[in-house]
Amino acid sequence: MGQAPSSTAESNGREIDPRPSSPVIIGGGESIDSGNSGAIRDRDYTEDLPDECLAHVFQYLGAGDRKRCSLVCKRWLFVDGQNRHRLSLDARDEILSFLPSMFNRFDSVKKLALRCDRKSVSLSDEALVMISVRCLNLTRVKLRGCREITDLGMVEFARSCRNLKKLSVGSCNFGARGVNAMLEHCKVLEELSVKRLRGIHEAPELIGSSSSLRSICLKELVNGQVFEPLVANTRTLKTLKIIRCLGDWDKVLKTIGDGDSSLSEIHLERLQVSDFGLSSISKCSKVETLHIVKTPECSNYGLIDVAERCKLLRKLHIDGWRTNRIGDEGLIAVAKHCLNLQELVLIGVNATHMSLAAIASNCEKLERLALCGSGTIGDTEIACIAKKCGALRKFCIKGCPVSDLGIEALAVGCPNLVKLKVRKCKVVTGEIGEWLRERRRTLVVCMDGDGSEATVAVDGEVETVMGEPRVGQAEVVSGNGGGSRLAMIRSKFGFLAGWNLVTCTFRRWSHNDNGTSST
Repeated sequence: MGQAPSSTAESNGREIDPRPSSPVIIGGGESIDSGNSGAIRDRDYTEDLPDECLAHVFQYLGAGDRKRCSLVCKRWLFVDGQNRHRLSLDARDEILSFLPSMFNRFDSVKKLALRCDRKSVSLSDEALVMISVRCLNLTRVKLRGCREITDLGMVEFARSCRNLKKLSVGSCNFGARGVNAMLEHCKVLEELSVKRLRGIHEAPELIGSSSSLRSICLKELVNGQVFEPLVANTRTLKTLKIIRCLGDWDKVLKTIGDGDSSLSEIHLERLQVSDFGLSSISKCSKVETLHIVKTPECSNYGLIDVAERCKLLRKLHIDGWRTNRIGDEGLIAVAKHCLNLQELVLIGVNATHMSLAAIASNCEKLERLALCGSGTIGDTEIACIAKKCGALRKFCIKGCPVSDLGIEALAVGCPNLVKLKVRKCKVVTGEIGEWLRERRRTLVVCMDGDGSEATVAVDGEVETVMGEPRVGQAEVVSGNGGGSRLAMIRSKFGFLAGWNLVTCTFRRWSHNDNGTSST
């Protein structure tokens, strides 16, 4: 960094060396007083900077730059350690001997991630307990592949980390006893995410309730029904996500519906859930966000029950998996009863002009719409949306039999539209995109084969970055020299160009809109 090593003394109250000075000529013929020109060059100007300010500067650096800064001098090493609140470790068994010195330096860690690959032996209960004793301020913990941790280790960990607010575990071997210990001792725990927890496969013990949980996410569990008392009896629960879990979930959803639930967000993905389950969650009248993704046993009847009772619904995602069990009948019920709908995503749902016209006419607050993989949505349906959806701001069309004629209708319709994405619509040509950009210069139009966007991999998913990238994620910024940068990215990631996930795009859109509304 160019600074000479500073002393290990405290930064506050440092005094500048009052040595006599002599004139030194600098650029422009001016002069300053200094005892030695070499001393001026070698002086550590951060000596006058308080530790708090130096720590604030470090927060803007990436992990690699921050590590390099900690090697500059003892003071920077100390400041970095005292203000490093997030730490991610390779949680192999060999880490045990390094833990004392590591957490002597990083004694202010609040967010800790422990990851171990499949081919290695993970840290044990002893190491986990040592971490919990030395990191009493932990608020977020993520465990991945820590297969050597048992229920006993989780019990001791829970007793020490009473301030924990978020726990995420994946590919671990402890069971219900360990989870119950976390719920019992961590009285402020708000978020729980469990993925591939092998210890509950045949466990007779159930997971009890909590007085503080607000979000539960269950993924890829063989015996996930042991969480039934937790999701049914936790009165503070707002968000429930059940994804790719085996077994029949209708009974669990019935228990939720029969209770006094305050759920506002429910995600059901690739589950054995029928219309009975949908009718059960329809009793949760406070639901505002509902995702029904690839649940082939759900049909119009279940969706009608949800629409009639969940009148506060604002976001609805349906992936019909092209089973034709959800269609116009269910969507017309949504249009009739869910007048606050702001976001609608239909994937593999064969909606027609009848249901889309009803939604466009009744759902006057609809701002985000995605129509994907439907063989019944053509130019007539797009023209109807263009004519009636006055509040629509973001529109995605993918894999539908739409032609240039339908896209042309958007030139005069949807006055508030700011982003349009058209993908895999074989009849749509590039010329209509250029024409639409000329007619509506404030509209961002993204089509197959154009250079108005860049595709990058973000958090393991392929996402299209356009206009306003997500904060904290990989992003592409286009400026005066943006053309060459985009060309470089397209050359590296071009083979992923066709993999854009509509759900990822709408997650970013929804995030940006929520952030805007909250301000």
